[in-house]
Formats: sequence, C-alpha cells, structure tokens
Amino acid sequence: MRLDRLLAEAGFGTRSQVKKLIMKGHVTVNGEVVTVPKFQVDPEKDEVLVDGELVEYEKDYYLILNKPRGYVTSTKDREMTVMELLAGIPRPEKLFPVGRLDKDTEGLLLITNDGELAHRLTHPKWKVPKVYYVVVEGEVKEEELEPLRKGMEFKDFKAKPAKVRILSSGKDSSEVEIEITEGKYHQVKRMFSRIGHPVKYLKRVKFGNLELGELPVGEFRSLTPKELEELKKLVGLR
Repeated sequence: MRLDRLLAEAGFGTRSQVKKLIMKGHVTVNGEVVTVPKFQVDPEKDEVLVDGELVEYEKDYYLILNKPRGYVTSTKDREMTVMELLAGIPRPEKLFPVGRLDKDTEGLLLITNDGELAHRLTHPKWKVPKVYYVVVEGEVKEEELEPLRKGMEFKDFKAKPAKVRILSSGKDSSEVEIEITEGKYHQVKRMFSRIGHPVKYLKRVKFGNLELGELPVGEFRSLTPKELEELKKLVGLR
C-alpha cells in the first residue's frame, strides 16, 4: 500500500495534505524518515509514525456498543454523546452510529465508518429486525398485544406488524420482548402507550444478527468476522 494512501485512510488528512506531511519529513517508517508519498508499506508489519504518533490503520471499523442511559446517539451535541465512550479507538471522528437510540434507552448500538453498510441497515427495503426488552407499566394481557401484532397507524407513520411476547406480567409492571423492522422516533414507546402501558425501561438487545449478550453497559467490542459476514449478507453485501 502507498504511504500517502495509508495516512489518508487512517484519518491524517486528504491525499494532498498527507503528501505534504510526507515530503516535509514528518513521517517515519520503521524508524527511518520517508519523504516519498508512493513509498510502499505493509500496515500489518511496518511501524509508521507521524510526528511521533503511531498510525493505527484499520480501514473499516465495526463496533457493538452497549449504550448507557443519558448519552445522545450523535457524533456532536451539547450533551454527552455515545462517541465519548470509544476510548482507545484511533480517529473516532471518522465513526458514526447506525440509526439511533433515545437518550434514556440502553442497549445495542452499531458504530462504524462503513457508509454503504450503514445506509442499507437503516433503509426500509432490507427490513433489518431490531429486538427490544421492555418494561412497561401495569399488567399486560395477550389480547392487548394484538394491535401491535397487526400493525398500528400513527399520524406520521404506519408501524408494520411486530412480533411481541410477554416475558412476565405483574400488577405493577410487565416485561415484554418486541421485534420491529422500522426505527421511527420513539416508536416502541408510542406503540405501548397506545395500548395503555407506558414504557418504564427500554433496551435494545438485538440488531439484525448481532446480539448484545453479556457486554457490560458503556463498553464496546469489535464484531467477529462471522458476525460481519452475516450482517452484510442480510443487506445484500458480500
């Protein structure tokens, strides 16, 4: 791989900007100053530094974050954003969350820099399933879930039929699992409010083939090769 391409893809600037960095002697490869932009390097074997900063190259990032409550699903905001949780990831400004979770919602959030994959995962054409664990007010009965299973119409959108099952039901609150394929604003909360059971707690536990599992709240991990392969297959990518 050309040195200038490596630096550009690692986030050190445009191809023309990194060429200037290289030609001015700011870059070393295995301890030697290199001033030729087309110099060939192996990102997996060669140590490349820019003004002493190690270049950690990985063209595409695919991360599962267990989003805590209180964080906004955004790259920039006056409040705390999910991007602040990505400690140790080089050039986090190149990453972005796929879809969104409300500020008070926890759970699985995919973060990447792969724009094509993100676009397909959020496009209604591919109907990527999202599964949520929900705690609602009051005792939920099977017959009350029929409107969710048949589809619900709101002023701004029509929710497609959802898969819903009761995990536990009590006088004060009930635990429910719901699977939807859309991701409209406050969709799950609005659906349960419509049937008279406001949401007390909401957590996304699955997105496509990805599962949150035992990942601690506030922490993240990379997708396994198998997870990534299956995720791309879901939306027609190799």
